Amino acid sequence: MITHINVAVMYVADQQQSVDFYVDKLGFTKTVDAEMWPGARWVEVKPPNGQTSITLHSAEAFGKKPGEGAYLTFACDDIDETVRQLREAGVTVTDPVEEAWGTYIKATDPDGHEVMISKK
Repeated sequence: MITHINVAVMYVADQQQSVDFYVDKLGFTKTVDAEMWPGARWVEVKPPNGQTSITLHSAEAFGKKPGEGAYLTFACDDIDETVRQLREAGVTVTDPVEEAWGTYIKATDPDGHEVMISKK
């Protein structure tokens, strides 16, 4: 039976710039970087201790536009510390928003994807 979500796809304008963002700024690990066919790379990144990866596909190689793909949400233990660390890394991030279901922020990646990060 299904045990977890394996990979979410994000179509990006510049794979290396996106890898740098997710690895250097959000603290993810690059787990796969392989040629799919000439001019197309399969690149996967995932958060520490995460089961689910994000594959950062070149939008151009797949006939897509940057921004097409999955809407992603991530979890953190300390929202204020996460905001501090992301801002220190130069990430555009909102102030925390408190809702009845929890507290979250949104961070913007190089292609304008807004990813939600919520306190769990």
